[in-house]
Amino acid sequence: MIIKNAKVYLEKGVFEKADIHIRDDRFTENNENDRNIIDGEGLYAIPGLIDIHFHGCAGYDFCDGTLEALEAIAHYQAQNGITSICPATMTLDDEALEKIFINAAQYRNEKGATLVGINMEGPYLSYGKRGAQNPDFLRRPDVEHFRKMNKLSGNLIKLVAVAPEVEGAMAFIKELKDEVVISIAHTEADYQTALEAFKKGASHVTHLYNAMPAFNHRGPAVVGAAFDCENARVELICDGVHVHPSVIRATFKIFGDDRIILVSDSMMATGMEDGQYSLGGQLVRVQGDKATLEDGTIAGSVSNLMKCMQKAISFGIPVESAVKCATVNPAKEIGIYDEYGSITPGKYANVVLLDEAFNVKAVVLKGKLIKGLGVT
Repeated sequence: MIIKNAKVYLEKGVFEKADIHIRDDRFTENNENDRNIIDGEGLYAIPGLIDIHFHGCAGYDFCDGTLEALEAIAHYQAQNGITSICPATMTLDDEALEKIFINAAQYRNEKGATLVGINMEGPYLSYGKRGAQNPDFLRRPDVEHFRKMNKLSGNLIKLVAVAPEVEGAMAFIKELKDEVVISIAHTEADYQTALEAFKKGASHVTHLYNAMPAFNHRGPAVVGAAFDCENARVELICDGVHVHPSVIRATFKIFGDDRIILVSDSMMATGMEDGQYSLGGQLVRVQGDKATLEDGTIAGSVSNLMKCMQKAISFGIPVESAVKCATVNPAKEIGIYDEYGSITPGKYANVVLLDEAFNVKAVVLKGKLIKGLGVT
C-alpha cells in the first residue's frame, strides 16, 4: 500500500507533504511497485492514536473481564482511529481483578485495536479522593499483590496507580519503579509528599487536576511537584468536562508538549445514547458529554481519544502538539515506541487520515485499510 500526497506527521514533529509506503503490516522505506494506492491529497496523515487510560466504550467495560467485551472495545476504538489500547481497571475485589487480568492474557488481538498493555487504576488509592472508585475495595499498596496480578495478566500491566500518602506507598514505589510505570493518582498528597514519591521512582500522574488537591499558589500539591520533576509525564483529559479549556492551554504552557499525554478516561457509555450505565460496579448516569455517579461525582468521560484530541485543537492547542500527546508520548511512556507511535519504517503501519476539520476519513490498522477511502 502507498498513501500519496498527504500531509504526513513526521517523527521530528512537523507535517510535510510526503508518501507513506507500507509492506504487509509495517511501514517501509520504499514500495513503489505496489498498485494499492490511496490518494491522501488534502488530508492529514497521523500515527494511529494510543489511549493509555480508558475504561470502556460501545456498551462494554474492560472490567467485564470477557473476550466479547475486549473485542467490542477494540473494534470501536480502531474505527475511531485509536489503534493501540491500554485500558484501565478499577478498584474491585481480587476475584474480579483476577478475572480481568486472566482475560487480558488470553486475548489474541485478531482484529481491532491492539491491546498493548493495562493501566492498573486501583485499588491502592486514597479514600478521600476516590472519585468513582469503589471504597469497599480500597487497600494499602502491596508489592506481592501487584506482582501476582501482573503475572496473571501475562505481564501486561504497564502503569499502576498509587496514592503516595497511603501507608506503605513509598516502599511500594521504591520496590516497583523498575518493573512498571508508577502513577500518582486519586490522592490527597501535598507538595512534599508528592515530591518524595517522584524522587523514589514515580514518574506519571493520572488525570492531572482530577481526584487530587487543587493547584494553589501556597499549596502546589501534586501539580507543582510534577512540574518540578522533569521526568514526570502527566495525563490530561480534554473532553471539555474534566478540565476547563483555559486550564488546558495553561497546562501546555507549563509542562510543554513533551510531558503531556492525552487520555480519554472513557467509560462504557462512549459511543452510546444517554441513559444509565455502570463503572466499577456503581451506577452512572450519562447526559450529553457528562457521566456522573448518583452523588454528582464525575465518573469517567464519554469521549474517545480522537474526540479529545479534536477538542484540544479546538481549545487552541497546536495540531502538532495535540497529535504528539496522543501518539508519541503515550507510546514512549509505556515502552512501546520502538513499534508504535510514529510513521517510521519498521514500525507497525497504523495510520489515520484526517480532513482539514480533523474528522476521520480513513484508518489503516497494521497495513490494512479498515475504514474509509477506497483503494485503487
